[in-house]
Amino acid sequence: MPDGHTWLRIADPSWVDPLDPTFARASGQRWNPPNSFPVLYLNEDVVTARLNLRRYIAGWPYEPEDLRDDTGPCLVSARLPRAQRVADVHTPAGVAAVGLPGSYPLDAAGQLVGHEVCQPIGVQAHASGLRGVRCRSARAPDGAGRELAWFPATSRSRARVTGIARFEAWFYR
Repeated sequence: MPDGHTWLRIADPSWVDPLDPTFARASGQRWNPPNSFPVLYLNEDVVTARLNLRRYIAGWPYEPEDLRDDTGPCLVSARLPRAQRVADVHTPAGVAAVGLPGSYPLDAAGQLVGHEVCQPIGVQAHASGLRGVRCRSARAPDGAGRELAWFPATSRSRARVTGIARFEAWFYR
């Protein structure tokens, strides 16, 4: 994974720490089961963040175009500590190496590969000392988007905020 890359996270402007990985530890997500280890889920670029916004607001009674700048989700830019080795689940070779179908994030039937399939891969990556899983976004069925499920090495290992963009500044650019 390239050092110095700016990763992106959709966040509620009221969150005290938008880069807190403990929520995913408790609830579990795609690459970690509930009550396992802390994970910070990040977008590699703005296009992927826009795709993930649809999931973020899925239960809301309106669309992104209806959001106001002062109430819409912000986009937090972050940098990770240097020299983070992560599992490759985005290249064809990496996807095959972890046993996922070449069509990932979709299975052979065209359905989204479930968390129950991905979580053991994340557990194995974490147990082997890797610092995360760089993967194709589940929100981009064609496999175009990229995400990172980052596993902090210790409780002191933190992502650093490098900027916060209000909704209209990032969603419409």
